[in-house]
Amino acid sequence: MSDEWLDVIDEANHVIGQALRSEVHQRGWRHRGVDVFLFTREGKLLVQTRTATRATFPSALDCSVAEHVRAGEDFLQAALRGMQEEIGIEGVALEPILDFSHSNSPTDHETARLFRGIVDPARVHFDPVEVAGVNYYTLAELDALIAEGKTKFSGWFEQLLLWYLGKPHDLNIEGLLNRERFSFVWFCGKR
Repeated sequence: MSDEWLDVIDEANHVIGQALRSEVHQRGWRHRGVDVFLFTREGKLLVQTRTATRATFPSALDCSVAEHVRAGEDFLQAALRGMQEEIGIEGVALEPILDFSHSNSPTDHETARLFRGIVDPARVHFDPVEVAGVNYYTLAELDALIAEGKTKFSGWFEQLLLWYLGKPHDLNIEGLLNRERFSFVWFCGKR
């Protein structure tokens, strides 16, 4: 994976500079990220398995898409780019549902936005450099895997799932977006 330029931000999400991703993580500077939950019409969440060569959370289950926001990009641009790069999907309408911040390690601090959308599994063609495979799980199945404790999840994915399931989590929630439309029915694509 090549190094990329990221915006360095302050606690209020204002850009205060730019630096290479490797330096941002080495120095522990706050930066932006996006996560995407893509559900099938049957209500199953597309979950990717990260490759064994990933620097963080190798071989772990992860969001449908998890991406850094590059310098000059906004959250939506990064989410759309990430969908195309990681799972070969374009043209999916995304809706922002949550702004949050979290720390994945002592030197990895992100302010992020979670998006949701509906995916047709027949259109998914993942990049084997970043994604070892994809599977589809119900929320109940994912909840059981977390409770069992034997399956490896990326830290952010596990925390986002716990938040969605209404369980204790370690996310710092900064804003719930589109509150009136946030429901299990929408999430499963059965509106």
